[in-house]
Amino acid sequence: AAGPRRGAGAAPPPGWAPCRAARAHPRPVPVAVGSVLSSYGWYMLLAVVAVYLLVQKVSRSLAARPSARPGAAEAAEEPDVVVRRQEALAAARLRMQEELNAQAEKYKEKQRQLEEERRRQKIAMWESMQEGKSYKGNLKLNQQEAESGASASAVPKSKPNKKPLRGGGYNPLSGEGGGTCSWRPSRRGPSAGG
Repeated sequence: AAGPRRGAGAAPPPGWAPCRAARAHPRPVPVAVGSVLSSYGWYMLLAVVAVYLLVQKVSRSLAARPSARPGAAEAAEEPDVVVRRQEALAAARLRMQEELNAQAEKYKEKQRQLEEERRRQKIAMWESMQEGKSYKGNLKLNQQEAESGASASAVPKSKPNKKPLRGGGYNPLSGEGGGTCSWRPSRRGPSAGG
């Protein structure tokens, strides 16, 4: 049964013995730190080195920033530099726009000339049709005249005499004039067989 309470300084009851583990390891905390260091020591060392390198890099970048900022004298010149740069940009854009406008005008002029040429051809075709002539013949003549005018300055080339591939009397449908071979259709009628 429960006896009278004993104070903190009282002797332990008879039969009570401290645990063997408590006797073998009087200080368990240093053993735990040692086991953590032995298990994860390399990882901790690499983490410390990485943090150190990161701090060094950040400090260098912060040290480099103030030198990049313009000083008081440069701050006074900066608006002038910006204005000059914008003026140069505007001038370059203006030049490019003028070149583009000139190219557009040339293109429009070419289109007008082509349209005028088409209009002339249509008029010529209409007139030739009214006269009862073939338009294609007139068109070929007009093209030949234009080509002859253009090629008058060029040296004319002589064409070698070419022999035709087949004779003049060759007709593939009749089989005449093709040489020794000719194809003849077979007789129509019931097939001979038993």
